[in-house]
Amino acid sequence: MEEASLLNQTSLVTQFHLRGLSTNQKIQISVFVIFLIFYVLTLIGNILIVITIIYDRRLHTPMYFFLSNLSFIDVCHSTVTVPKMLVDTWSEEKLISFDACVAQMFFLHLFACTEIFLLTIMAYDRYVAICKPLQYMTVMNWKVCVLLAVAIWSGGTIHSIALTSLTIKLPYCGPDEIDNFFCDVPQVIKLACTDTHIIEILIVSNSGLISVVCFVVLVVSYAVILVSLRQQISEGRRKALSTCAAHLTVVTLFLGHCIFIYSRPSTSLPEDKVVSVFFTAVTPLLNPIIYTLRNEDMKNALNKLMGKKEGKEEK
Repeated sequence: MEEASLLNQTSLVTQFHLRGLSTNQKIQISVFVIFLIFYVLTLIGNILIVITIIYDRRLHTPMYFFLSNLSFIDVCHSTVTVPKMLVDTWSEEKLISFDACVAQMFFLHLFACTEIFLLTIMAYDRYVAICKPLQYMTVMNWKVCVLLAVAIWSGGTIHSIALTSLTIKLPYCGPDEIDNFFCDVPQVIKLACTDTHIIEILIVSNSGLISVVCFVVLVVSYAVILVSLRQQISEGRRKALSTCAAHLTVVTLFLGHCIFIYSRPSTSLPEDKVVSVFFTAVTPLLNPIIYTLRNEDMKNALNKLMGKKEGKEEK
């Protein structure tokens, strides 16, 4: 009887209330303007990178193949949460249906996990290019690149299905308020009317472990690269250091959030919303800025795409 009653209560929970970033109307207007600008720039910057890489044959290399994947993921990752948040700034209730919440969690973790794997692959690509340059085109041939791309997208999909499945199987019978501006697994499972201790352990061992392990692998990879760079000539060393610095910046910003959120029990902290803003809106915008402003090849290709002179190489 108790189980039947619980199921009846659960069926009533068809939507959640998102608390958002603030209830102050003036702050919400400011948030709307800032996030709208960030989102538009994110779309323009990342789509421009993808178009440039496709357009310029000189960028048809493994490094830029993975960079185009990163830009595509950033567009999708930002689109999962930001448009809904922009709409909600003009709504008092900030409602999201249960199905939409599940879909948001699925795609959020799909793109986030795929990006983590991609950043790891990009570190390996730089390791081979810098530490084993003579073997680079043999090791990172196009067949390998495509297989790696399929592997990271498959891994992200499996990870997302696993987390989403754990979440939707829980009974939800109130409360229904999510203390954030989007649905994420840690916030949603706290609303379940059952003990979620085991689920929280599984989340930490899944998302948290993936984030920590990939971060360690990335740090070790770049440490090996930096040691190797000490033996190279100044010009090649400068260019490689610039590339590695860009990658490390992206890795720190992105994985820092994942480790902070998913490597601890599902408890709310005041910093969670700030970290989530960087995760969903700021990092996807910084990626095109970091990779273009610190990369001469990308800047020349962008100039060519825009109908400008390429500079010194054309003189």
